[in-house]
Amino acid sequence: MTSSRLSERLQSQRRRPEAGRRWVRVVMAVLATIGVIDTGSITLSKWGLLGSLSCSSQGWFGCNGCDKVLSSAWGSLFGQPLSLFGLLAYGAMLVLAVLPLVTQSPAVQAPSRWGAFAVSTGMAVFSLVLVGVMAFAIRDCCPFCILSALLSLSLLVLSLLQGDWADRGQLVFRGILVALVVAVVGLGWAAAVNRPAVVNAKGVPLPVTTVSNPSTLALAEKLTASGAVMYSAYWCPHCHEQKELFGKEATARLKVIECAPDGQNSQAELCQQKKIEGYPSWEINGQLDSGVKPLQKLANLVGFNGLVTPAAKG
Repeated sequence: MTSSRLSERLQSQRRRPEAGRRWVRVVMAVLATIGVIDTGSITLSKWGLLGSLSCSSQGWFGCNGCDKVLSSAWGSLFGQPLSLFGLLAYGAMLVLAVLPLVTQSPAVQAPSRWGAFAVSTGMAVFSLVLVGVMAFAIRDCCPFCILSALLSLSLLVLSLLQGDWADRGQLVFRGILVALVVAVVGLGWAAAVNRPAVVNAKGVPLPVTTVSNPSTLALAEKLTASGAVMYSAYWCPHCHEQKELFGKEATARLKVIECAPDGQNSQAELCQQKKIEGYPSWEINGQLDSGVKPLQKLANLVGFNGLVTPAAKG
């Protein structure tokens, strides 16, 4: 009887540290959920399934807005919004935080603890790389991105508190290894993306390389004659995409307003008065609409029936 009670007491003592860490995993699950909502909103917005994210308040971390950051060359990876990969990472963290709360199986406890530590370390390091990109390359910031960085760092701290690490040396070794790999890959990616940017002078949009045809020239003239305005920013890749649809000659006949404060011939005050939140934004018939528009849609809006084919590459 005494032996049985002693065994139960020892088992209870072993369970106490794990039970004592349950609050940490609950907080991790809550923060991961916030991260899922944060990155999910950005991803859905970039996919056009959610309206433009309004974060232009200069009171948030001293940022001017999100569009410049999210629309920059660093805002996508493999043709998808970078926020999608953040969404997957936060989703993984949510699963790794919840699993130990659902089951006390040793087959789940240890792997989920190490997994959460590895994922949160990678997220925190890559977030620091992105903060560096915003500060030194883009020279602006996005409140949603700053929030994601804070969440990543918080998850890393919590992952260290979630359990008793018997082998601290192994913990340090794995942490340094993951951090180095993510830092090298992240910095390499950031540098590679930045190379095309040095081709252009600051404040000057990329040159349009497509050649206009008579119908796109006529459409551009019709848009201008009807009072249509395209609000743009020199750093915006989607604005460049819209211009490429028209072609070089037709773009020159459009009324394009530069909204970036540091852009050439900037009319930033007008853009603020118009409450432009996304680029490109079209003002046609007194209505504002953001996003790249097919030429046929623009033609329909101004009653132009002569559109034949899109611009061809020159």
